[in-house]
Amino acid sequence: MTEPIEATEPTPDTDSQQPLLNTLEVRVLGCLMEKEATTPENYPLSLNALTNACNQKSNRSPVVDFDDKMVARALESMREKGLVRVVTGAEQRIPKHRHVFDERMGLTAAQMAVLCELMVRGAQTVGELRGRASRMHPFEELSHVEAVLQQLLERAPAAVVQLPRQPGRKEPRYAHLFAGEPAGSADEEARELPPEAATLVVRAENDRIAALEASVEQLRAAVAALHQELATFRQQFD
Repeated sequence: MTEPIEATEPTPDTDSQQPLLNTLEVRVLGCLMEKEATTPENYPLSLNALTNACNQKSNRSPVVDFDDKMVARALESMREKGLVRVVTGAEQRIPKHRHVFDERMGLTAAQMAVLCELMVRGAQTVGELRGRASRMHPFEELSHVEAVLQQLLERAPAAVVQLPRQPGRKEPRYAHLFAGEPAGSADEEARELPPEAATLVVRAENDRIAALEASVEQLRAAVAALHQELATFRQQFD
């Protein structure tokens, strides 16, 4: 029997000040992490299965409407970052995708469960995390979740942040930091609604366009430098 073949990927620069993921990649990665833990018999995932996982209405906040192209773009970006691999083999009719997030970041199963919930549902309290993440890893006590959050807070750089307590709520919420610092004060967060699917699409497109524009500017600068060197070279023969 031919074993599945996985392409090796480069290790991402975890010390970079730039966010590791955009909002689209967060949802895609979170779904890969979730399905590995909850339906291992169907993992790794095809592109179609992963798109359906991103768009499912249960265990998701906000609910989105991604298409295969958007998910493929996120997979390609994370593959380049060394967070996702494509699995192929003689017995597979189509390529499938798996994450290596835990390997790259040195995360335990308990830490993965907590981060996965934060990625697919957004900021949550300790109690919410215990109730929801237990489907992926057993958390018998709230203190067990608190211990995991403390481990993630103490990483360098930190993987989660405790958000300011919202008015009228007793417990603070926690959010992951793989897409950068959560924006807004406690009052703003209390009024904030989950972004619409179209907003998530626009944000992902803007991230991609900004990266392309930066690449174009670098190329322009390189071409200008070559023109200057060529002009200087020609002057030697005038």
